[in-house]
Amino acid sequence: MNHDEHKSEKKFIPALGYDFLTAWYDATIRITMPEKKFRNELINRLKPEPLEQIFEFGYGTGANLAIASSRSPNSSFFGLDIDPKVREIAFSKLKGKDILVELQLYNGDIFPYDDAVFDKAYSCLVFHQLDDETKAHCLREIYRVLKPGGKLIIGDWGKAKNRWMRTVFYTVQLLDGFKTTTANVKGLLPDYIREAGFTDVKQTGFINTHIGTFCYYEGIKIKK
Repeated sequence: MNHDEHKSEKKFIPALGYDFLTAWYDATIRITMPEKKFRNELINRLKPEPLEQIFEFGYGTGANLAIASSRSPNSSFFGLDIDPKVREIAFSKLKGKDILVELQLYNGDIFPYDDAVFDKAYSCLVFHQLDDETKAHCLREIYRVLKPGGKLIIGDWGKAKNRWMRTVFYTVQLLDGFKTTTANVKGLLPDYIREAGFTDVKQTGFINTHIGTFCYYEGIKIKK
């Protein structure tokens, strides 16, 4: 392994900002957010259909994949994450539910997929953990692996809908860092999605939680 590869593999923020907190991620989400609501809303927007190839960027502990797979068992789901610790948790969780999903790890560089292989892609609570350069790179990679006409759905922190939501979101920023979360706070994630090549980019809804405003965004890869 060369130095650059080692450097890129370590360039990520664990689920709660610190590696030792990862095991507590699911419990923290249950306490601080309306988990059932925001995850089900995400999968409602994804609308998995039979025979579709669907990709989750940053599968975390596998909670979204569990819901999506149970909703549409005849879809094919694939997951990519950079954190080996969450892969172990996700693998165990999905195996316990008899759900078969291909969970891959990557080093923060090029996604291990060919061009134009997925019908849909989605991501949840990932982009606020990425610096601006990595946000842009990962969105370009998602664009690359989607088929023409494919849809992207993102659920993540967005611009606060009121002053209280902005105040409580400082808790997230203290854990995950102000540098990576600033674009989300400013409501700039749709701009990043557009710059990656997506069209029809829009915010489709939001949920105010105990720790901030959680938003849903969509974009379409241009048909050629």
